[in-house]
Amino acid sequence: MNRFGIRFSFSTFGESHGKAIGCILDGVPAGLDIDEHFIQRELDRRKPGQNQYATARKEADEVEILSGIFEGKSTGTPIAMVIFNTSQKSKDYTNIKDLFRPGHADFTYWHKYGIRDYRGGGRASARETAARVAAGAVAKLMLRPLGIEIQSGITEIAGIASEQLDFDYAPQSEIYALDKNTEQAQKDAVLEAKNRHDSVGGIAQVKIEGLPIGLGEPLYYKLDALLAEAMMGINAVKAVEIGDGAASAQAFGSTNNDPIRNDGFESNHSGGILGGISNGDTVRVNVYFKPTPSIFKKQHTITTEDEEVDFELKGRHDPCVAIRGSIVVESMAALVIADLLLLNMGRTMEGVTSYYNK
Repeated sequence: MNRFGIRFSFSTFGESHGKAIGCILDGVPAGLDIDEHFIQRELDRRKPGQNQYATARKEADEVEILSGIFEGKSTGTPIAMVIFNTSQKSKDYTNIKDLFRPGHADFTYWHKYGIRDYRGGGRASARETAARVAAGAVAKLMLRPLGIEIQSGITEIAGIASEQLDFDYAPQSEIYALDKNTEQAQKDAVLEAKNRHDSVGGIAQVKIEGLPIGLGEPLYYKLDALLAEAMMGINAVKAVEIGDGAASAQAFGSTNNDPIRNDGFESNHSGGILGGISNGDTVRVNVYFKPTPSIFKKQHTITTEDEEVDFELKGRHDPCVAIRGSIVVESMAALVIADLLLLNMGRTMEGVTSYYNK
């Protein structure tokens, strides 16, 4: 499936080394102010080739809106956006066209479909996430007049954890670090791995503030479940935590519960979600990225004919995919919230009558 969401939904298309990638958004309310400069700025935050901590592949990632916009506003019809690829080096992948790269989706795509696009991984490439950022930017434009703010940053790289979380600092950092005091050590770890032709993993955190109480369905479309699904759908993500996450399993109920006062909750171990529904507090999500599987060390694998071989990869790859992945995490969170906001509007008769009796 290439479609995500119910009311505010999107699908992406294209491959890493194809002509273009893009997305189609459906369910965007008519009359939304579409700030094209903002959408481009969001893509600029994620685009490759900006510094030594990212892939050397240079892509402008210039977005072109094809439909659904008239005189600067959404028309209520599908919004199509395209980003043309301009810096493919497909010849870098000719040596792997008949073998499976360890840690990649080559093996599973081949056995599922009987065919695969070996140039940069095709649909399994992180290149596809640029389309998600474009879609997420439109979702953020919808959240803006509602006072909902979503921020993200890197809280850990190569096991080097942040001691403080400053979401206002992250946009100033080359690696979107949340702690300027641990930033240099994290940078050094990335470059050390890069110089050894290796890679490192990391953790991105997304923070959502300003949510109304009531977003999320009681059982099968819970806010936390949907956020987890959205994050796990990002390439290289291996785990997701809401609030205290795994630490909750080591706590007592007396310490894990969030006492309630007239002015709100005393703590936020739940991560702003109770029973799968937003409680009005800050939502916090930790997203764990594995090390980039594209490394330049000799590795063992098999060919499509089951022959065991050794090979060395070529190409241009991120030494830490979590860094640019933090922007994608933020975008997916925005898409989830936009969808649930629209779904929630008809959950009470008051909501229905307030719309039709206005």
